[in-house]
Amino acid sequence: MKTATRDWVRKAEHDYLAAVDLARRRKQPVYDAVCFHAQQSAEKYLKARMEEAGMSIPRTHDLEDLLNQLLSIEPRWATFRAASQTLSDFAVDFRYPGQSATKAQALQALADCKSLRREVRSKLGLRV
Repeated sequence: MKTATRDWVRKAEHDYLAAVDLARRRKQPVYDAVCFHAQQSAEKYLKARMEEAGMSIPRTHDLEDLLNQLLSIEPRWATFRAASQTLSDFAVDFRYPGQSATKAQALQALADCKSLRREVRSKLGLRV
């Protein structure tokens, strides 16, 4: 695995662990942060796959765009289309006043992130 790919994976895993830890909070839940870190982890995992494939990595938080670019080498990942659309919204939507994530949204974001994480790690030959 390329060094740059490992760097993407490390950053993705940090966001994943943050999302998991924050989702476990019983007192003062922070659902916005769970959604944000789930999106960030998914984004960085997709970019890790792009890096390993030698693809150009765009500066975007749009997971659907990243996924569409990856479909040429990972066509089965089309099953992540709905998850990528939903997770993309969490890159910005809940970061500012006016909207807040619900517990259901946070749990779904984490579940979507876990599914995508599992698939990318498997493709990269990493322990799931």
